[in-house]
Amino acid sequence: MKRNIVIFVTAILFFSCSSLPKDTGDINIIRKQAEKEHAVANSEAGKGNYEIAKGLLEECRRKAILADDWGLLIRCRLSLGNVLFSMGQDTAFSEWEKAVQLAQKYNNRELLSVSKIYQARGALISGKAQAQTVLDEVNREAANIKNDKLYLAFSWQVKGLAYRALGSYKEAENAFTQSLSIHEKAKYLDNASYDWYTIASIRSMSGDTQGAIKALEEAIKLDRRIENSWGLAANWRALGDIYRKTGNTQAANEAYLRAKDIYTALGNLKDAAEIDKRMVN
Repeated sequence: MKRNIVIFVTAILFFSCSSLPKDTGDINIIRKQAEKEHAVANSEAGKGNYEIAKGLLEECRRKAILADDWGLLIRCRLSLGNVLFSMGQDTAFSEWEKAVQLAQKYNNRELLSVSKIYQARGALISGKAQAQTVLDEVNREAANIKNDKLYLAFSWQVKGLAYRALGSYKEAENAFTQSLSIHEKAKYLDNASYDWYTIASIRSMSGDTQGAIKALEEAIKLDRRIENSWGLAANWRALGDIYRKTGNTQAANEAYLRAKDIYTALGNLKDAAEIDKRMVN
């Protein structure tokens, strides 16, 4: 009986070892570290921790250069540009342009289109390009995004922002709903929260106040799940704005106080003080 057990165990070990993939000799330590830094940086950026994200992405960029991995380098530059843009730094456009140049050099049509969409979003938000021009470019370039679902979701977001700027609110919400579907399915809750936040702004601009409130409540639920304090503060502030718009002074001030408390706990005294100016007397 014992012998049978030994033979059985030995057979398992033999077949397990024989089924292991062959050692190719490849070493991916630097790339794996850079990929992890890239993922963590994007998460930190989604929570408003831009300085942390910037440091991680600068290191990610360095490691991508060390590994001579141009695809990784492009993605690091795109994310770094996004963080720099959020910090109000014009060097963001330089990072995006370098990403475009790399994608052109290595003839990667998908990353080239993604890079151009990043540029288009920056130009739209900063007022350097008309919304219709941006929309046309994103529609053209998004057709080349076939592999990366998150970049596809990003293209939907930029379409939504362009539609919102054009006053096409139904199309804007539909675009962000497409992005939301991708983010929820992939469990990228910080991105999904941003989708709901922007949907709220679209609904508010279109006059759908109750719909805007519901969208912000969804954003708050998601940000609580991932402990995104920065997102929570922004959501409560936006909720206060909407309640003030409807004339519900009590609900507005309650929402503002929630936002102020979170900003204060974060040590963001500037935004906490700005909340006082929004309070309804």
